[in-house]
Amino acid sequence: MASLNKVILIGNLGKDPEIISFENGTKKMTVSLATNEIYRDKDGSIKEQTEWHNLVNFGQIAQDIADRRRNYIKGDTMYVEGRIKTRQYVDSQNITRSVTEIVVDKMMCLGNKRTPLDPNASYNAYASQQ
Repeated sequence: MASLNKVILIGNLGKDPEIISFENGTKKMTVSLATNEIYRDKDGSIKEQTEWHNLVNFGQIAQDIADRRRNYIKGDTMYVEGRIKTRQYVDSQNITRSVTEIVVDKMMCLGNKRTPLDPNASYNAYASQQ
């Protein structure tokens, strides 16, 4: 049976992207993305729930973000495509932790405080070459 691991998100950056450079020249980009759901509860009150997503990329997207880091800041509205990956690690207190991340394959800025979203504009997408 075929399977598919595909995520599409539109949300706001929770912080400025962080770039780590490794000795071999590879770059790693990490950033958090917030998506919001607005709904009415059973009493009719409007509620908002925020879900936080950890984004990561080790390829061309990380390099492009590193080159243009000042273009991406906390609060920017982003379109993201990727896949879900769960991994485990042992922390400094020797406790096994689990983390779920979105491995980014494509990412583009839809709007920011400097340049609001324009539905008629074309946007640059950074697609991973992996």
